[in-house]
Amino acid sequence: MKKALVIDDEKRTRNFITMLIRSFGLDIEVVGQAESVVTALKEIKIHNPDLIFLDIQMPDGTGFDVLKALDDKNFEVIFITAHEEFAIKAIKFSALDYILKPIDPDELKSALVAALASMSLKREESQFKALQNNLQPSQKRKLVLKTQESVFVIEMDDIIRCEADKNYTFFHLKNKKKILVSRTLKEYETLLSSYHFYRIQQSHLVNLNYVDRYDKFDGGSVIMKDGTAVPLSSAKKELFFQLLENM
Repeated sequence: MKKALVIDDEKRTRNFITMLIRSFGLDIEVVGQAESVVTALKEIKIHNPDLIFLDIQMPDGTGFDVLKALDDKNFEVIFITAHEEFAIKAIKFSALDYILKPIDPDELKSALVAALASMSLKREESQFKALQNNLQPSQKRKLVLKTQESVFVIEMDDIIRCEADKNYTFFHLKNKKKILVSRTLKEYETLLSSYHFYRIQQSHLVNLNYVDRYDKFDGGSVIMKDGTAVPLSSAKKELFFQLLENM
């Protein structure tokens, strides 16, 4: 049986999550609760949990402060948050999971099932380091890509393009490496569109910084700096050129 801690400053939220976890009948039990950074660190030390539900805003600090104070993070984390947009984006970039308040039982169960599946894999400190970086507005975002075998921390400037393969996404990097991730291109389009990435057709999201030129032959293609030719959808053409002009 896996052990979970619920860390949230609202007793009602802690009790609701605990009750839901018990009702799911999964291989996990709640062994403790905490309402602050100080009590969270104490409970983690006592129970050595496999999973923590971690509130972002607490009376004496944040959930990120809890992680920062721990040398060994031998657990999965599911953040609990109330629509803090910047924090949510940092969490997504770091390939970590979160649930929104008010707690939705189906979302909680999905996050819990995913966390239980990940527990057999080696937990990576690099994800938490990327999260700390991504929480600093002055720092360039780092994108964490998780495959079945590895966890990669990628600089945004190293991504040339992303290519859809059904419900998977191939990342094509500057060093010619390809990384396959089991998330959809739509998810990455949403995440990266504010960082000079544009979906120029159904299967391709490109880094506009790596566009070399546009060729009119064969209906029109975008030529990337690595020599790759990607067809440009006619519906995307006008906005594509506007974006390039405004860079």
